[in-house]
Amino acid sequence: MSDEIKTSAEAVEAAILPCVHEVHSDPEACAPMKTVPEPLQKPVETKSPARWAYERLVLYIQNFEKQLDGEHEVAMGFAGGDAGVMRIEGMGYFDPDIITYYGSDTSGARTQLVQHVSQLNVMLRALPKQNEAAPANRIGFRLVSDLEAETQDS
Repeated sequence: MSDEIKTSAEAVEAAILPCVHEVHSDPEACAPMKTVPEPLQKPVETKSPARWAYERLVLYIQNFEKQLDGEHEVAMGFAGGDAGVMRIEGMGYFDPDIITYYGSDTSGARTQLVQHVSQLNVMLRALPKQNEAAPANRIGFRLVSDLEAETQDS
């Protein structure tokens, strides 16, 4: 038990601050997220459902990419339909409750999915790079940089 005394306001704020906890059967095979980056440590109540879902998905994508070798890139599989797999090339949100994904399918066709946050259900997948000579595309790091830049501007 902590010796730290908390006011009721601090206790309420701590209850709505983001946290992450993961356990894996093989810690060497899959690195869990251990902390929530500073820009995302704002009370959840200050964010729309779309913004909050977008930010957490960005973190999962970045963490997944950290585990990929130089021959693979991140893609998403979507549940509840035959949308297939999309190579992630961009993401966004439209407050209060829409998330959108931009990319290409396995045939190379441009693809965009618009999804309500209540339907959020994606599977991150590793696909071979489209261009074997080029370095692997890492969208997760660009997405996190965008979040950090937006936080500094506010």
